[in-house]
Amino acid sequence: MEGFLTKDFLLDTPAARQLYHDYAASMPIVDYHCHIDPKDVFEDRRFENITQLWLGGDHYKWRVMRSNGVEERFITGDASDWEKFEKFAQSLPRAIGNPMYHWCHLELKNYFGYEGVLNAETAKEVWELCNDKLQNDPAMSARGLILSSNVAMVGTTDDPCSDLQWHKKLAEDTSFDVKVCPSFRPDPALNIHKPGFVEYIALLGKTTGKELTTVEDVRWALSQRINYFAENGCRAADHGLDYVMCRMVSDEEATATLQKALAGQTVTREEAEGYQTALLLHCGREYAAHGWVMQLHFSCMRNPNSRMFAQLGADSGFDCIAVTDSCAATYALMNEWEKEGKLPKTILYSLNPADNEWLDTLLGAFQSSEIPGKIQHGSAWWFNDNKVGMMDQLTSLGNLGVLGNFIGMLTDSRSLLSYARHEYFRRILCCLFGRWIENGEYPADMKYVGSLVQDICTNNAVRYFGL
Repeated sequence: MEGFLTKDFLLDTPAARQLYHDYAASMPIVDYHCHIDPKDVFEDRRFENITQLWLGGDHYKWRVMRSNGVEERFITGDASDWEKFEKFAQSLPRAIGNPMYHWCHLELKNYFGYEGVLNAETAKEVWELCNDKLQNDPAMSARGLILSSNVAMVGTTDDPCSDLQWHKKLAEDTSFDVKVCPSFRPDPALNIHKPGFVEYIALLGKTTGKELTTVEDVRWALSQRINYFAENGCRAADHGLDYVMCRMVSDEEATATLQKALAGQTVTREEAEGYQTALLLHCGREYAAHGWVMQLHFSCMRNPNSRMFAQLGADSGFDCIAVTDSCAATYALMNEWEKEGKLPKTILYSLNPADNEWLDTLLGAFQSSEIPGKIQHGSAWWFNDNKVGMMDQLTSLGNLGVLGNFIGMLTDSRSLLSYARHEYFRRILCCLFGRWIENGEYPADMKYVGSLVQDICTNNAVRYFGL
């Protein structure tokens, strides 16, 4: 369509266009945090149709459909794959201003060569085009999509009890050059206040060959698994926190809380915070010892719709931004590690964009000479990975930090087509830099600014994750 999604999409100045086309577009992707299944990569999975690839597990698309009044059976229910795709195609044009509209059309253009727009009238045409390519083009497999996207590294998200068999197989496969690294996600062992905790501690004990009855036992078990992950190429850990806490308690108090939970009793918020802090501090020390990157995600309201949670369970597209008081606790937690000289490389992500400024001032309080940008304000996350959210995060980091050391974008996605989000980010980054140059806010030294763009797109992350 005339004027939509052209080669200069979002590039509204000559400087932006030069920065994107000459410097950003060809840079490899370091997708250091995602939720792709490594089994799919090893087995080089192929998808039967666009619904399997596009709509299966994509909460963003589910929310668009629900907001357009689509019945749940066409979203997560028993409707056919065609019916689900048709309903999404009918809904998408109403999402003007939503990044989903841009992402979908970038994916259709980049991977399927479709230059039109998806709507109710074109749904059948797009369905047949995409399915034909998925079924007949050898490059449309899991590995093919990764390679065609110029991906250098994929960081998956993995349970501490995982045997990492698919990562091991990928590491031994010399025919596939992309690094697929596990990431340590110990939330179930720390979330003492959530359902499934008792069962998980039993599983962790079984995995490590020891009954876990004290906080020191749990520390030991996590250390065993951290060592195992390190042996298998892990470079990062990730913690999903409702909010950041820092409640210092003795080992005796933390153990009493653990034993209370193991006995099936309800722990108080304060007790949970004490236990979580004890384990979080231990994990951070271990990450620092291994040279890993620690990621902390927080300020998410999980499952506020109790009726739909009962019907569909967690991670089904009903989470929201939460307003939490994480500021003071984050400073205190970082200081505990810093006092011991054991503060790991850290990326902080808040789902609440109101936290941008305090996060960016925190960075400057805990940086270090060992690596430029040791403490990072993570890329605009989840509900914020839109044009405004990315602009706000980049502008805040530029105002209060050193933007040139930023490690850039990640997909945080389960979809193998989501690498288009890196293009979206890069266009927005170049748009912002281009405006600053055109406004006279930064010299028009295109070679140097181009090197900054390339660093943010790829090079900083390569250095940060030790690639």
